[in-house]
Amino acid sequence: MATSPQSADIGLIGLAVMGENLVLNMESHGFTVAVFNRTTSKVDAFVAGRAQEKKIVGTHSLPELVAALKSPRKIMIMVKAGSAVDEVIQELVPLLQPGDILIDGGNSHFPDSTRRTRELEAKGLLFLGTGVSGGEEGALKGPSIMPGGNPKAWPHVKPIFQAIAAKVADGTPCCDWVGPEGAGHYVKMVHNGIEYGDMQLICEAYHLLRELLHLEPPALHDVFARWNTGPLDSYLIEITRDILGYKDPETGQPMIDRILDAAGQKGTGKWTVVSACDLGVPLTLIGEAVFARCLSAQKEERVAASKNLKGPARPSQAQDQALIDSIEQALYASKIISYAQGFALMDAMARESQWEINRGGVALMWRGGCIIRSAFLGKIKEAFDHDPKLTNLLLDPYFRGEIDRCQPGWRRACAAAITAGIPLPAMTSALAYYDGYRSERLPANLLQAQRDYFGAHTYERVDRPRGQFFHTNWTGRGGSTASSSYNV
Repeated sequence: MATSPQSADIGLIGLAVMGENLVLNMESHGFTVAVFNRTTSKVDAFVAGRAQEKKIVGTHSLPELVAALKSPRKIMIMVKAGSAVDEVIQELVPLLQPGDILIDGGNSHFPDSTRRTRELEAKGLLFLGTGVSGGEEGALKGPSIMPGGNPKAWPHVKPIFQAIAAKVADGTPCCDWVGPEGAGHYVKMVHNGIEYGDMQLICEAYHLLRELLHLEPPALHDVFARWNTGPLDSYLIEITRDILGYKDPETGQPMIDRILDAAGQKGTGKWTVVSACDLGVPLTLIGEAVFARCLSAQKEERVAASKNLKGPARPSQAQDQALIDSIEQALYASKIISYAQGFALMDAMARESQWEINRGGVALMWRGGCIIRSAFLGKIKEAFDHDPKLTNLLLDPYFRGEIDRCQPGWRRACAAAITAGIPLPAMTSALAYYDGYRSERLPANLLQAQRDYFGAHTYERVDRPRGQFFHTNWTGRGGSTASSSYNV
């Protein structure tokens, strides 16, 4: 263990799973790391265990941690998001000097990172709100890292972050500058929202295969193994394959059948949907994924409802390879919709906040290390490299062609599920979004007429320029006064 003063390249606070593994990752790439944890016994156990004889400095106080760091000091905070981050920052500020750098690597809400960037800049300190994705394995072997905040800090941490990040095939690190203020945590939030969507879509494909085609886990394992060799090649499909092949050590039965169907969530998916509502972006698939978790959590209520609410009789259907292929196409097409919506959300936020977010660069950062890593993301990077101003992934020639290829199977799978009473909230909402997005005319003209009828909210006309608003006295009793026209 290194003990000389000011010997450490970076400090890290918070030795939970992610913190410990990031420290070991940094050390394995040649960096000396000073560590601190509020419960100091964890520091001692780490230094005596996994960190033994490595270039890792154990400290028992924040002043000791700060004293161990080279200037400008770089301190990464890996504690629970929210007030705990602010408390650590408040304790550190008096110990630091102008130009020192604080890095929040937790799952913080992006407005908090914007606030912290501004507050610390006023005190002469540099702040980075940095999204880190990849779980325990990624933290140790190479995560996806999404730094944002004060751009003056980036050159100082870039060598460390890009060294420890996952690499794509040509060696490019899955880490680059995202943007100012809360941009790093915003991109991480959208990543997590897309993760919610990906996971829900996979669960719906599993549900359809199980309930309609009556496939048992061994057969399901084989289906997902095959899917992982095609366009759906990804980390989440890979682990789904492994889960479906795993047997409970106690019973020898498939482990998946021992797990209660009630999902939890920590809030990042909800934040993504709330941001979409604030910005007026139709993030329908991820919204349904969030609500699907909420519905799953109502386990007791669903059990009671199942005894009283009737649906259609489920057909007894033998294994149908054509339908299995249709479900694969539905999963893939819906995945395209989810990413199209997520990248449109990032674009809207960049315009709203005047951040510059390189969407192709984000796709590259997500190619490796993170939970949604997949071969598919390379095609997204190519789409934005070809047209950096692309408004929607669905308009890219490659993805337009993929949707055309998958569309018949997508519709067949959704129709089969609806007919059999099997819920596919994410897949069907994805199809509805696609049909809505490609529609030159929607029934919103009637909606605006209704709004004008009961609230004099006005409407635009097809035979007048956009931006001109009109009101009709529908009943003859309303007069000519209208509400001002605005959209939230």
